[in-house]
Amino acid sequence: MKILIVKLSAIGDVILTLPSLNALRKRFPKAHIAWVVEKAAAELIEGHPALDRVIVSNRKKWIKGLWGADRFDNLKNIHNFIKELRDTHYDLIIDFQGLLKSGILVGLAGGTRKIGFDKGMQRNEGAHLFLNERIPAVNMDRHALERNLVLLRSLGISADEVEYRIPVGQSERAAAAELLWKHGVGTRRPLVALNPITRWETKLWNCRNFAGLADCIIDELSACVVFTGSRNDRDAISSIIDEMKHRAANMAGETNLKELAALYEKCALAVTTDTGPMHLAAAVGTSVVALFGPTAPWRTGPYGSRHQVVRAEMKCSPCFKRKCPTVKCMQQISVKQVMETILKLGIL
Repeated sequence: MKILIVKLSAIGDVILTLPSLNALRKRFPKAHIAWVVEKAAAELIEGHPALDRVIVSNRKKWIKGLWGADRFDNLKNIHNFIKELRDTHYDLIIDFQGLLKSGILVGLAGGTRKIGFDKGMQRNEGAHLFLNERIPAVNMDRHALERNLVLLRSLGISADEVEYRIPVGQSERAAAAELLWKHGVGTRRPLVALNPITRWETKLWNCRNFAGLADCIIDELSACVVFTGSRNDRDAISSIIDEMKHRAANMAGETNLKELAALYEKCALAVTTDTGPMHLAAAVGTSVVALFGPTAPWRTGPYGSRHQVVRAEMKCSPCFKRKCPTVKCMQQISVKQVMETILKLGIL
């Protein structure tokens, strides 16, 4: 039995597909299971115990490079990627993405059964046209993780429990411990991670609010606070820390994804906007308080009962807009509201 999973991006979406991977492995313990994924999220599944092969697409770089001086190299890389995608005939291909970019790869890959959702899903983009087994569309207000499991149930596969099994090893845990030591963060006090930055400006919470929240966590819970994010987030996080009266560590850009997962493992709590690291923290078992405004937590929030979502409950939310003149849905979330939610969790 040879199985190909198609889930290309983004980080959070890939994480929410891991329970389906584990359910497939449990159902087919001797199968060869491959996964085609975009480079930005590939690290999350490389070395996963339920996977035999990872096929990496560098789509964004290749497309951009077609117009540059190295376009012939990029054309060669695209050719090699397609060759790799087609070098195995799969008994089963599952399109968990449901977008045109994934549908094309499903069509290119050699496979007997090509399964995914039929038309009617939001942003389907014609992905169903590349399938030969189409599963009836489901309500988008179901959580993304559960929508993935619906595809498996169409194959007679059920998931008794939600497992992620992020492939974090001793080297990543050692790197996380070294990073904490480098920043002078001890282990005697609880550790809280704040992940404030996201690509959508409508998902951002006021930097001054994050600074006030960090100070409250330190004052009221006697915890150590570390900020996480990408290298591009360092300046914004430095601005947050400059607003604080207490000391906090800026670790943005100092970890890869697996090291970030190892860092979250050491945290009692992560407070985050709606972004990929939110799902990463939840996947390694860390309790999450997530701040939501323009998006729907019942669709893409941290999955499980140990997490909490804070919203302003405005009539216009969720709007799913990347631009907004007021962003009131995020502005009306108060530091007090978030702090009360943290205290209700009772984990610190």
